[in-house]
Amino acid sequence: MQGDLFGNPPGNLPEGFRYQAGIVPRKLQEALLEALPELPFKPFDFHGYEGKRRVVSFGWKYDFDTETVRRIDAIPPLLLPLRQLAADFAGLPAEGLQQALVTEYDVGAPIGWHRDKAVFGDVVGISLLTSCTFRLRRKRAGRWERTSVILEPGSAYLLSGAARSEWEHSIPPVERLRYSVTFRELRSGIGAGGRA
Repeated sequence: MQGDLFGNPPGNLPEGFRYQAGIVPRKLQEALLEALPELPFKPFDFHGYEGKRRVVSFGWKYDFDTETVRRIDAIPPLLLPLRQLAADFAGLPAEGLQQALVTEYDVGAPIGWHRDKAVFGDVVGISLLTSCTFRLRRKRAGRWERTSVILEPGSAYLLSGAARSEWEHSIPPVERLRYSVTFRELRSGIGAGGRA
């Protein structure tokens, strides 16, 4: 973990944020990295703008145009051992992590500042293949609080509590190919139309 340009110490992480290296055993990482490139990735689409990263969702898919989620193909068996590891790390039931988003970051692909959509609850991310900087920020009294963590291959992070609801996160352009698998809870009260 590292501080940021504003001098925040590495221990100054948001309430509700957890990080742990070495969650995913090496053999599982190797099996995933062999299988993930074969998934039906599509360029990330945000209101007609295609991002540099490619994504594929399972369980539920968020539609940015309608601002709803809809059921899609179930999380494949390939990802179930990883979901169990993510759930154990986060202290959540595995079946509660109903949505999985697999992202392929090619060289130079970033993800801008954002908060995961409100239809989702806690978020558990798994980093694979190469490391990246995971930045966090929130505005307090007119000033930005910022900090960052280096996500190592095989590591996991949890966004819950204030880290989930008050802080934004982003990843600057990556220097090498990277994969991430993000598991999300679906908030209770989501109806058939995907709205709370």
